[in-house]
Amino acid sequence: MNADNILVPVAEDMAAVNRLISVRLRSDVALINQLGTYIINSGGKRLRPLLVLLSARACGYCDHQHVQLAAIVEFIHTATLLHDDVVDASELRRGQETANAVWGNEASVLVGDFLYSRAFQLMVELGNARILEILADATNTIAEGEVLQLLNVHNPDTTEDEYLRVILSKTAKLFEASAQLGAVVTGMDQQIESALAEYGLHLGTAFQLIDDVLDYNAEPEQLGKNIGDDLAEGKPTLPLIYAMENGNHEDALSVRKAIEAGGLDDIDAVVAALRRSDAIAYTQRVAQAEADKALAALAILPDSVYRNSLEELAKYSVKRSY
Repeated sequence: MNADNILVPVAEDMAAVNRLISVRLRSDVALINQLGTYIINSGGKRLRPLLVLLSARACGYCDHQHVQLAAIVEFIHTATLLHDDVVDASELRRGQETANAVWGNEASVLVGDFLYSRAFQLMVELGNARILEILADATNTIAEGEVLQLLNVHNPDTTEDEYLRVILSKTAKLFEASAQLGAVVTGMDQQIESALAEYGLHLGTAFQLIDDVLDYNAEPEQLGKNIGDDLAEGKPTLPLIYAMENGNHEDALSVRKAIEAGGLDDIDAVVAALRRSDAIAYTQRVAQAEADKALAALAILPDSVYRNSLEELAKYSVKRSY
């Protein structure tokens, strides 16, 4: 099964999610419609909605609330992207201009707030306190992760454990919630709910770690962003942290200087340092270990095409090139 085929078992569900997103994105305020549609339709992989759909179907779900849950997590994710791009002053995402580059920071922040509040309206409609609890906790944790990342910017003394805490909060938490919700909406027992939550957490961590790798060895047109963006923003990601801790003295100083200064003036020296220190391969190994943990968590589920897609998604997370 290749990456395109992962979606096949829930293709109709995903079409329903896209229709619901389109309907519930609408507002009487024209700018919200314009900016919201721009970011929602900007070529994202819909990974988090896909996790909701696949996990629910893998648990035997036969109703329709998983479609609304999938739309909710996409609204939350999109809101975080809008806010992220403002904080990072990003100008490119998924190969096109960011919303803040087109409409300005004020509009992007406010439309992000609209998407958060719309997500919570949709949650309340479901009338399930457990769902509300999981998503409220996830949203709060994501916000904490954003603040933790901000505190680490331009800080070359950030440790691997500190960085992993950031990505667990900022990125992996919504993956965790998305997979967990599939079990919750189906009414599965705590054991299955916990297993799917574990799957999502490790999957999300693997995805972010490979993003860290691709920031230095993917073509911009493949990745849909500028190569070295994290370095330019002074973010100490795992490859950089490893290079500082394990590279030779000169290389460690080059990376440290680049993180402190931000920008891309030293990008060539940094990439060379990453290669000499084995930082890229190390980060890939950590990501593979996370993907393996995600795969192991699926053992509790019965065989099905949906479980197969969840397994292939874990494998794809570390093999992708964008």
